[in-house]
Formats: sequence, C-alpha cells, structure tokens
Amino acid sequence: MKLASYSEGGKARFGMVTEAGIIDLSERWPSLKDALANASVAEMQAAAQGGVARPVDGLTFEQTIPNPDKIICVGLNYKTHADEASVAALPEKPSLFVRFPSSQVAHQQPVVCPKNVAQFDFEGELAVVIGRRARHVSAADAMDYVGGYTCFAENSARDWQAHSRQITPGKNFWHSGAMGPWLVTADEIPDPRRLELTTRLNGEQMQHDSVSNLIFDIPYLISYISGFTALEPGDVIATGTPSGVGVVRKPPILMKPGDRLEIEISGIGVLSNPLVAEEG
Repeated sequence: MKLASYSEGGKARFGMVTEAGIIDLSERWPSLKDALANASVAEMQAAAQGGVARPVDGLTFEQTIPNPDKIICVGLNYKTHADEASVAALPEKPSLFVRFPSSQVAHQQPVVCPKNVAQFDFEGELAVVIGRRARHVSAADAMDYVGGYTCFAENSARDWQAHSRQITPGKNFWHSGAMGPWLVTADEIPDPRRLELTTRLNGEQMQHDSVSNLIFDIPYLISYISGFTALEPGDVIATGTPSGVGVVRKPPILMKPGDRLEIEISGIGVLSNPLVAEEG
C-alpha cells in the first residue's frame, strides 16, 4: 500500500496512492502520522474502498511525514562510503545526527542551493518510518515497529559539515534535502535488504548500491536508537548513503541551480526534485 501526504486548495491531506490517483483518507485520520499511530493497513484499505481518486496532476505532494517528531540520520553506514571518506576503521556504533523538518521538501518541490555554501553534495538514502512507539526494542523485534519506507535525499553542505566535529550545520540548511514521494507500507517490503538504491543527477547515475550492504542494518538501528530515545509513530530514520558522493570525485561533481536530483529505490519509486538558487 502506498500512502502519500499532499495538499489541495491549501489544505493538508493524505491518502492511498492508486493508478488513478490518490484516494483521500484524511476525513478519517487527520494525517499520515496519525493514521500510522491509530490504524492498521487493513483499516486504511477498507476506508479507501469506494473513494474517488483525485488525479495526481492537480495535487501538491508534501513530505511523506510533514510533521515528524524526529528525523534521525545515520552517517557512514555503507562500507564503500566509509572507504571513499578515508575512514581508517569501520565504526563500532552508529554515527547519528538530526535533521530539522524545515530542512526537507517534498517530491517535485525545489531543493534550495544555499548561497553561502561552496560544496553542496547529493546523498540518496532509504528512510524507515516508524509505525508504533518503540522504546528499548530488541533487534529481533525491531521490524514489528516499522510502518513503511520512503526515499530520502539527505544532501550535505560539505564545507559547513567540515567546520567542526559536529556536522549538524552542514545537514540542516533550509529546504536542502527531500523526502518522498510516498510511503510504502512494511507489508509490501518484507525484506528491505533486497532494495536497490540509485541516485541520479541530471539523468546520470551517481550512486548505486543494495540496502543489504548497510554496516548497521535496520533492526540494529531501531534497537540502538530506541535505547536512548522513544521512537514515535511517524519518526524517520535515514539509513545512510552509499559511495559515489560528488565531493570525492575527480573532479568533484556538486549540485547547482538548474540541476535535477532523483533518488530511486526499487519497490518504492522515484523522488525527483529540481534545484534552485536561494533568494535574498
């Protein structure tokens, strides 16, 4: 089941994605986050029965979860990316940081190239969306807490990221990343390790890898993170980016206004965003 957040006539909604369009479910649950917390997939499917599909062309996509309590990102979680970053030894524990919701946009909305950034780089990732409250969860039980999956552009201002050991500034420029186009519920993806991730810039492949190559897999990440904070329905875990980032290429390939970035994940879809210059 695919579920998308969108707006129509200035009103925030969400619904089930079909070939004919999106069937609104927001009269039953106010948001996708609320539906994850209070309904099963079967209940949402039943609520969509007989609904009229709105053509996608007349709607504006919003971030998959427009109002997450937390967006937690994992750094250096593919060995090949750790290698290209010249990391001497693989980490023993995940490297975590947060992104603010305002640093993200939705599918087809413009990603903003910050005017005071010299090295604006792409990072395609798989994002896990939590489906129910998770605290002190074991890795063996962790997948029971997954609501679904979406595509994530966890782009980086590399020069700001390198200002200190704390990389938060380089990860949180306004509208510098993206999430979408929709959530695919966990029942549709029984084994996320089989997913393939591809990042394209202006149609050219920049990154490609299998989720099976994560250093810290999804069950471990949920267990580890839930050990220090409660994961709530709608929380997002961006699982890390594979090798091929632009800053290490020779010569570097960095993003600029006029580019288009696409993150494609098998079984989910394509997150596509134009890049624009920051105004002001």
